Amino acid sequence: MMIRTIFTVSLLLAAFSAGAEQASQDDLNWLKKIVVATRQSDYTGTFIYQSGSYLETSRITHIREGENEFEKLEGLDGERSEVIRKNDQVWCYLGDSKVMVAKREGARTFPVLLPDRLDLLQENYLISHGEEDRVAGYHAISFLFQPKDRMRFAHKFWAFSDSGMLLKAAVLDENHHVLDQYVFTQLQIGGDIDRKWIRKENFAAAKPQANSENDSPQNLKPVPVESGWKVNALPDGFRKIAELSRYMRGGDHPVIQLVYSDGLAGISVFIEKVGQKPASRLGLFSKGVSHVFAKMQDGNLLTVVGEVPPRTVMQVAESVRYEGARK
Repeated sequence: MMIRTIFTVSLLLAAFSAGAEQASQDDLNWLKKIVVATRQSDYTGTFIYQSGSYLETSRITHIREGENEFEKLEGLDGERSEVIRKNDQVWCYLGDSKVMVAKREGARTFPVLLPDRLDLLQENYLISHGEEDRVAGYHAISFLFQPKDRMRFAHKFWAFSDSGMLLKAAVLDENHHVLDQYVFTQLQIGGDIDRKWIRKENFAAAKPQANSENDSPQNLKPVPVESGWKVNALPDGFRKIAELSRYMRGGDHPVIQLVYSDGLAGISVFIEKVGQKPASRLGLFSKGVSHVFAKMQDGNLLTVVGEVPPRTVMQVAESVRYEGARK
């Protein structure tokens, strides 16, 4: 990866903004090819997630049968963990026990990282064709998503030059240092892939249930709400994709969550009544590519979490206001 100073990046953006506001049609066609390949292809492989010194290894199997999409994600480190998905229904396992049944709400995980609406990305990123490389034994071409402002990170993707299958993805800071990355170390596309695990009985055993008054708080599922909480200084391009009332692990009271995305990066705002409970850790801290800013506001613990630079979570947090009816 090239190392550049912030000043150099600013000069490059200024020099090329007039002629590079829109990605070329060839690049857009390639990105569409990546979207289709990750969602429509059958594949199985092992990939590594790296963030600083943290390293995690997983195996993924993806099958498309008619209108149904199946995915199995297995953690290969530590205690056995497994996530199985059929369309938007997700079954999670730890050890030999099923611990949660959930509905996926627009979440994307490697290698399905690009959104369907690629045109929205052009509003916030300069998209360019990069160098060629070799990843997991496949010839790869790369694409760089350079942010148009300093409120989000750069992203880089490597795709198989034949089918468009995504092979590697990295988040880069302002100097193009890698903050975190996913990369396949072994991958089979098509061919003879095990399908035994997609039998009907594996998915019929656990169907999502509606919330019951007898459920413990931790078992209650997130509920869409209109909370009255607003973010008044969102960075350009971020759109609200969910507003939920949910119970966090170990919590006895519901927490409001506002979820925003620009198509690549995500920001969540959590608002929790603290009552007599002492406030959690306040201020700015980080974990890998994610930054967290927490503050007290009118008796609420307000926490902003995002895969964005520190300045972004701080700006968002300082602009949160309650604009609903006063109780």
